[in-house]
Amino acid sequence: MLNPDILIEEDILVEDVIENGEVAHLVVFNDDYNTFEWVIESFIKVCKHSEQQAEQLSMIIHFKGKATVKTATMEVLRPMKDALIDRGLSAHIETVEV
Repeated sequence: MLNPDILIEEDILVEDVIENGEVAHLVVFNDDYNTFEWVIESFIKVCKHSEQQAEQLSMIIHFKGKATVKTATMEVLRPMKDALIDRGLSAHIETVEV
């Protein structure tokens, strides 16, 4: 069962982003190629998620087709997006106006 408390982003970072008005979301899409284990490992290594958070995000992506895996500034998210793409995942950044 999903635990919504685990999916909370780093509070300080999100508050800083909101104050600066530069909110962006790193979104990962479901595919038929990558295993759950690989996606989980990728989220742990690239996004610095806990194992439990990475597992939950992989399940959300599997059932809903996509999920926001990180919220931060574009500068923080670009290298993460590139690293996830290098690992074979389908990811992009969506900007949000605050």
